Amino acid sequence: MSVTPVGINTPSGDIIEAGSARPLLLLAGPCALESEELGRRIAGEMREICSDLGLNYVFKASFDKANRTSLSSYRGPGLKDGLASLARIREEFQVPVISDVHDVSQVKDAAEVLDILQIPAFLCRQTDLLTAASRTGKPINLKKGQFVSPWDMENGVNKIRGGGSSQVMLVERGASFGYNNLVVDMRSLPVMRGFNCPVIFDATHSVQLPGGAGGSSGGQREFIAPLARAATAAGIDGLFMEVHPDPDSALCDGPNSVPLDQIKELLSELIRVREAVLP
Repeated sequence: MSVTPVGINTPSGDIIEAGSARPLLLLAGPCALESEELGRRIAGEMREICSDLGLNYVFKASFDKANRTSLSSYRGPGLKDGLASLARIREEFQVPVISDVHDVSQVKDAAEVLDILQIPAFLCRQTDLLTAASRTGKPINLKKGQFVSPWDMENGVNKIRGGGSSQVMLVERGASFGYNNLVVDMRSLPVMRGFNCPVIFDATHSVQLPGGAGGSSGGQREFIAPLARAATAAGIDGLFMEVHPDPDSALCDGPNSVPLDQIKELLSELIRVREAVLP
């Protein structure tokens, strides 16, 4: 099954594409932007790793995470400071950048910096947010809600396309059955690719245990690799991964983050899987 590629502008003016017969697209970085220094370290190392492996790389970090488990959970530096840091990281390392937008009021400012706008899973049905993001003309990375079936994501795709943009990627990140657990149904990957959209597998949020640590989310890092292998074998166009040099001290989503010093080995393995199953 082939899909129409989505083109992503890079700071150099080139375009990288996600889609059939293209290199895997990797969206990777910390959950939220803890500091610009940390973001610069991760962006620099990931750019080199992806260059060595022949992957297309986009730096991801949220300027604000509005859906944290508790009031005291770390959310990020906020819209103004976060976008300023992302703009500097983008320029210094010459990599595209992506972050979440949670509200229509954030879309205009975010689109002036970001190369891809991401719609969080909890907001995948928010019509005004989807159409506002679409009107920017930027590629949209639409996460499938944990409460939404894969076939119902066609409605979200049609909202974005109705807003004027055909540049939409869909993200699988597991389905919620309550009790602090998520389950990944690999059938969702070909189902969503059937909407003529590149599909991204969120290998790290898929092992999250929402609210599983009481005041924050837990995670099962040991299952990132097997799920990523399975999704790659099933046929995906890209991967979303939270990466941190010291996940156990991360300010958010550490339990479901890949240690930075382990990511190259994992990506090398996934490339071999993809090469083995591609027709």
